[in-house]
Amino acid sequence: MGRLILGVVLQLFFCLAVLGVCIGTYIDLCSLQVVMTNGIVSITLTVPGGAITCITYKGSDNLLDTQDRREDDRGHWNIFWSKVPGGGTLVDKYVMLSGSPGFYSYAVLERLKGWPAFDIEGGRLVFKLQQDKFHYMAMSNERQRIMPTSKDRLTGKILDYKEAVLLTNPTNPEFKGEVDDKYFYSCENKDSQVHGWVSSDPPVGFWMITPSNEFRSGGPNKQDLTSHLGPTVLAVFMSRHYVGKDIDLKFQTEEYWKKVLGPVFVYLNTNASAKSDPSLLWNNAKRRMQEEVESWPYSFPLSEDFVKSNERGAVSGQLLVDDWYPNKGLVPGASAYVGLAPPGAAGSWQFQSKGYQFWTRTDCNGSFLIKNVIPGTYSLFAWVSETLGDYRYSSNITVYPGSNVKIRNMVFKAPRKGAPLWEIGIPDRSAAEFFIPEPSPKFRIHKYRVEIEKFRQYGLWTRYQDLYPQNDLVFTVGTSNYTKDWFFAHVTRKVRNDEFIPTTWKILFDLENVSQGANYTLQLALASANNAELQVRLNNPKSPPDFTTGVIGKDNALARHGIHGSYHFYSIDIGGSSLVAGRNTIYLTQARSEGPFTEVMYDYIRFEGPA
Repeated sequence: MGRLILGVVLQLFFCLAVLGVCIGTYIDLCSLQVVMTNGIVSITLTVPGGAITCITYKGSDNLLDTQDRREDDRGHWNIFWSKVPGGGTLVDKYVMLSGSPGFYSYAVLERLKGWPAFDIEGGRLVFKLQQDKFHYMAMSNERQRIMPTSKDRLTGKILDYKEAVLLTNPTNPEFKGEVDDKYFYSCENKDSQVHGWVSSDPPVGFWMITPSNEFRSGGPNKQDLTSHLGPTVLAVFMSRHYVGKDIDLKFQTEEYWKKVLGPVFVYLNTNASAKSDPSLLWNNAKRRMQEEVESWPYSFPLSEDFVKSNERGAVSGQLLVDDWYPNKGLVPGASAYVGLAPPGAAGSWQFQSKGYQFWTRTDCNGSFLIKNVIPGTYSLFAWVSETLGDYRYSSNITVYPGSNVKIRNMVFKAPRKGAPLWEIGIPDRSAAEFFIPEPSPKFRIHKYRVEIEKFRQYGLWTRYQDLYPQNDLVFTVGTSNYTKDWFFAHVTRKVRNDEFIPTTWKILFDLENVSQGANYTLQLALASANNAELQVRLNNPKSPPDFTTGVIGKDNALARHGIHGSYHFYSIDIGGSSLVAGRNTIYLTQARSEGPFTEVMYDYIRFEGPA
């Protein structure tokens, strides 16, 4: 494992040259620093290295942490790689516009042909803020509040992993009994366009604005860190979080690669009334975020590697869904996700980091327009909420500068072999509709201004054993209700100290008659899998599995308070000879038992009759 923090600070002068006479740049030769200022914001960078050591806003003191952080650990780019100690270059750039209350940053990563083979595990931009000033954190309208302090974590108790700390002696007694964990504050890419902190005195907001997801890995539903205790503000471009090492960038010796990450915008704002209501600065930051989104792609980057608007193309079309059981003919794929990503099989976009991705939502007619696409060759992908499976257009699509590619005959034939006999859940790539318990009473609920999703609490995996102390879950079709009787995660059972055993869930269902020579189908979609193996048996729990997934998943979504990770879909043929007229049982065994976080989360299960 290596950590790359490189900067070419001389690039700054080229970025500043045409941006207005109000911008000043000077070099402090005594301390080897570069200072950029536009009269509103100033930033100080180290030479060499390019780390940001100081940020001021309207004459404020340094907003970055000067107490516990080295100068080169206050604001910087990180690239994490493995296998060899080197093999790539990063040029990080900072851009400041005249009259702008903030600054932009982007990086150009390049790997030359012939360099050693290696993997890149992650890339991010990090800022550590003043601990005695920034106490209010926000990443959505619902998830924002006054936060504990970093010192509260130091006096607390580490729980099942180092990121999760029980606050036992916090400076604010209201936090006693709460758990702090940076993964509480994860967001999906599509929802993570602005987040940050608010200082109490002076009332200053420090916000990370990401105007586009094109340079992020894993597509619109990929989850990642935002802001967390430190106080820390992140822009994460690629990581293993909620996916695992399958999303790593893997390079061979002869492979050339280049990618631009960003620009992102560090936005600073203030309002005297924010002393009593910090959400005022959040609301202002949301408006600024929308302005940045509408300005994308930016015109100011001077790097030839950043593709400007007039050099990009577009792709448009209409997605239709062919699902014969609920609909007699083709219907529009309304509100579907449609995206361009590097060429690959259906669903491969979940694991893509090397290239760019461009996503949008269809309208009520299934029509879509993907604008500002960087020229290149892509696969066209889609998925429709409440419809099983992944779609990939039959051929790759090449986008040229200025082109508008119109896609025709875009029909998603939904996976279905027979009429449904029963179903459990909603095919939406999430386990959110299933039963999510209250956290253990020994942990105080992590509260916000309003109620949020129940899955964002610590220790929910332990509640399965509380609810099913002796026997595993049994679900009876026609009687049970999946919102109350289907636990959101299929977890292991703890038998002593650090020993865990597999668990087997049962689905009981009745068939009036069975076509012995026909094939039935079990459609099985998983919302998450972590070091798991799901085995399926029909009517005989001791027989060899009728189906097994094999060992799948490294997304660790359960431990990171996610309700989904990577999507897995299986269409399983069931011979009629395995069924009986009357009561039948499907046994679902999660066969591995490495620890409390070995699990699968189900998205949707459907049992279909003969074709």
